[in-house]
Amino acid sequence: MESKKKHSPTYTAEFRERGVRLYREHRPDCTSDNAAYRAIAAKLGCSHDTLRAWCLQAARDAVRRHGKLALWRHEELAPSISQEGILDDHFDE
Repeated sequence: MESKKKHSPTYTAEFRERGVRLYREHRPDCTSDNAAYRAIAAKLGCSHDTLRAWCLQAARDAVRRHGKLALWRHEELAPSISQEGILDDHFDE
């Protein structure tokens, strides 16, 4: 019996950027990061885990591009980033 792979949709970079932007804009309106991921993902039609991955990747990319100081200017990302240990991967404190 052949196993069928589940189709994973491919999202454009613009769509992913929009998801990250919406999360950043609406995170203060939600009680938790997870609630924000779920609410925004439902509107976008993707899974909350997918949106979470996009947001964490955007945070990693910000660290690589602009360094630690620029990252902390985006305070809405700070809780997720510190929980995921993203800063530890890039900076020795």
